[in-house]
Amino acid sequence: MENVRLRVFRAVAETLSFHRAAEQLGLTQPAVTLHIKALENSLSARLFDRTGNKVALTPAGQILHKHAMAIAAIVKKAEKEIAEATGEHAGDLRVGASTSIAQYVLPRLLGRFQFKYPRVRLSVISGNTEEIVDHLLAQKIDIGLIEGPALRRDVKTEAFLDDELVLIVPANHPWTGESEVTMEEIKSAPLLLREHGSGTRRVLEMALEQVGMKRPFANVIMQLDSTEAIISSVEVGLGIGFVSRWAVEQRLPLGRIKKAHVAGLRIPRAFSLVYLSGPRPRGIAGAFRRFVLEYSASNLSEGKAPELAEKL
Repeated sequence: MENVRLRVFRAVAETLSFHRAAEQLGLTQPAVTLHIKALENSLSARLFDRTGNKVALTPAGQILHKHAMAIAAIVKKAEKEIAEATGEHAGDLRVGASTSIAQYVLPRLLGRFQFKYPRVRLSVISGNTEEIVDHLLAQKIDIGLIEGPALRRDVKTEAFLDDELVLIVPANHPWTGESEVTMEEIKSAPLLLREHGSGTRRVLEMALEQVGMKRPFANVIMQLDSTEAIISSVEVGLGIGFVSRWAVEQRLPLGRIKKAHVAGLRIPRAFSLVYLSGPRPRGIAGAFRRFVLEYSASNLSEGKAPELAEKL
């Protein structure tokens, strides 16, 4: 619905780069340049100053950018209202997801959602739980999926999928032959943790504190920014780690890591949808919320992680 030249203009204005705008829009850089020149000719005004490799909006460009953003918002609102009236959802949906969900669960959800709503344009931002909540509050995303507690009163969460943190060790580790590991052994073992702000780390720290380990944990040898980084580090023998069972079930058949069981310690948790407090999301975000809750309950229930690829 939006004028193509205005869409190209917005992309250049927001990136301040003809090259990045072309990549974002799936066009060639000469095509982007032609659209901007045509727009400048039709308005009899120069929209960008180009000095060397730098691009900046002119005063006329700043005025047009303000109105172009308003036009884009009106188009988006029209698409949303028409979709709500017809039940045929179309338009943009910005989803944020914690890293483990983004890597191991979300692609399957998005594939099914896109099949059901082919006219929805999806974009995804990943980060730790704290970052996803920040993106939501800054209105950079419409809805989020997180691994830990949100710890904010201005957002609401709904659990959609059960998970559990499990202990993994290198395949040749002596614990692989034991029935259970004691907490004393855990306290002295080299531990790999996720970074501060991670929902996984928050859940793990609370669980370990409940069984007698006090923060700061003296045996932490490394902090890593993803579940995959922890798994890879365990594989090469750098230490032990706790990760989502959704991640580990896909790696166990490779034989480079194994699960170990800790006496008296089980760490269940839930993956949750997160959205702003107040009315439940409507429109496309509302359709996505309902889809995730319904599809996860029937297809991604507890105990199905190893069979996930076959089912989808």
